[in-house]
Amino acid sequence: MPTARLDYVKSKIRDVPDFPTPGIMFKDITPMLADPRAFHIALDSLAERLIGEHVDAVVGIEARGFIFGGALAARLNASFVPARKPGKLPWKADRVAYATEYSKAELEMHVDSLRKGAAVAIVDDVLATGGTAKAAAELVMKQGGHVTAFAFVIELGFLGGRKLLEPARVESVLAY
Repeated sequence: MPTARLDYVKSKIRDVPDFPTPGIMFKDITPMLADPRAFHIALDSLAERLIGEHVDAVVGIEARGFIFGGALAARLNASFVPARKPGKLPWKADRVAYATEYSKAELEMHVDSLRKGAAVAIVDDVLATGGTAKAAAELVMKQGGHVTAFAFVIELGFLGGRKLLEPARVESVLAY
């Protein structure tokens, strides 16, 4: 994708110092979401990286991963599966615990979200330390699927999350 288009998306990412805790520089995607051109460019960039791959399902991680995951699933003609925080799903769910850069957390997916052998792309807005994405991958494997790729709008490379997810394919639109 041309650099000028990605620079446009990057110009719509707002830095918020000391959020959610002191010393953190939060990358706020809401200005990008509010700009249709930037949002389409980000989605196009994610889709271009996965078109031609066999993807049965896109797992979007709560909450901002839903924004990109649902739209990406539609573009790839794949199902969309939400990976949610505990207690949000109305039916039987598989659960996995993990550590984030801020705390400990858990993710759930309905037990019948994926068919055995499903090729899955896991999508979220930001790759930081990789703990949340790795937890989503554990849920995928628990249900008999396999992760073909991880896809993120933003990668905070200095936090090393990519290393936690490799050797799986890791794609990001913007890197900091």
